[in-house]
Amino acid sequence: MKILVIGGGGREHAIVWKAAQSPKVNKIYCAPGNAGIAALAECVNIGVMDFEKQVEFAKANQIDLVVVAPDDPLAAGAVDAMEAAGIRAFGPRKNAAVLEGSKAFSKDLMKKYGIPTAAYETFDRPEEALDYLETAPMPIVLKADGLALGKGVLICRNREEAKEGVKTLMLDKQFGSAGDRIVVEQFMTGREVSVLSFVDGKTIRVMTSAQDHKRARDGDQGLNTGGMGTFSPSPFYTEEISRYCMEHIFQPTVDAMRAEGREFKGVIFFGLMLTEDGPRVLEYNARFGDPETQVVLPRMKNDIIDVFEACIDGTLDQIELEFEDNAAVCVVLASNGYPEHYEKGFVISGLEKFDGKDGYYVFHAGSKFDDKGNIVTNGGRVLGVTALGSNLKEARTNAYEAAEWIRFDNKYMRHDIGKAIDEA
Repeated sequence: MKILVIGGGGREHAIVWKAAQSPKVNKIYCAPGNAGIAALAECVNIGVMDFEKQVEFAKANQIDLVVVAPDDPLAAGAVDAMEAAGIRAFGPRKNAAVLEGSKAFSKDLMKKYGIPTAAYETFDRPEEALDYLETAPMPIVLKADGLALGKGVLICRNREEAKEGVKTLMLDKQFGSAGDRIVVEQFMTGREVSVLSFVDGKTIRVMTSAQDHKRARDGDQGLNTGGMGTFSPSPFYTEEISRYCMEHIFQPTVDAMRAEGREFKGVIFFGLMLTEDGPRVLEYNARFGDPETQVVLPRMKNDIIDVFEACIDGTLDQIELEFEDNAAVCVVLASNGYPEHYEKGFVISGLEKFDGKDGYYVFHAGSKFDDKGNIVTNGGRVLGVTALGSNLKEARTNAYEAAEWIRFDNKYMRHDIGKAIDEA
């Protein structure tokens, strides 16, 4: 079969890499792709939001399955556009992708159906938010309602920071229209865990757990980013917690979406906080996480195409997900200055050292070919270096060793990805 993957980052590289292992697949296209994806798929110069051209391409090339990976096209209706043209597509429709597209919607859904989450208030007007903050307990969390590339969340330690946060989101519009409405949320403490799951509208199959590192600098300092590294599984996500989450969070979310007439087919990413009072939902994403995908998929035994098709066809109850009894760590190599100002266009060397090395992978997030055919940096997050190990400590050692194989000017990485492993 022929498949088309929409997107061009590290997550999409991992999806393409996994799909390429399926005996069912004989041709992969990726729009727009990147220099790393180009080794496995034919990259086509179509933007992730250009639905008309995507549909045109899929029809002209007799694509059997389209995988829509990023949040923006899902929230805008990319899957709906494919289905309207008679093309099979993996991912939630627009009315279900609102689970991620609107923080206010997801919080209201959790309140209505009794899904454990932090207490919150929603505001459309900055003056009302500022009045509320005069007496609200600190610290507090401000969230842009809409999509903000994973960065529209501000943790405010005191009233001054909170007021400045309202200005940033609602008045200065740092994240554009995503900040027209904000959610002001109780600050929770505990371990964060990411759990990805496949959903076919009624059945949910949970993948292995992971833990992301959002802050730019070591010690969880600096600005929020799209993710500087991750590890899987989380040693803090126990069997007992897993059972609780299935009963009180995972299945209830799927059932709630169906009850609301928003049947969800695709991937639900559960961002959880393991508090003293039990697991709570921090956020939902309506797609594979990035960089969580880069540590989860290398551990998955299943043919991913079988799982995609079961989600579309409503037959996920016939699939049992299987994962290797090992561990994975991903270290993101970024451009120094990310997520603010950074330079691009530096030649990347050392990629060939990954060829044929079992258990070592490099997933491209921001790369391209220059006019001389060199692979150069083309983004804030450039590469995700993933390594497997028999346990988390071994995987971490391997990932940092492999991260040193790669060279480019302005290279930056955190040196404490997975340090929490030592405390487990």
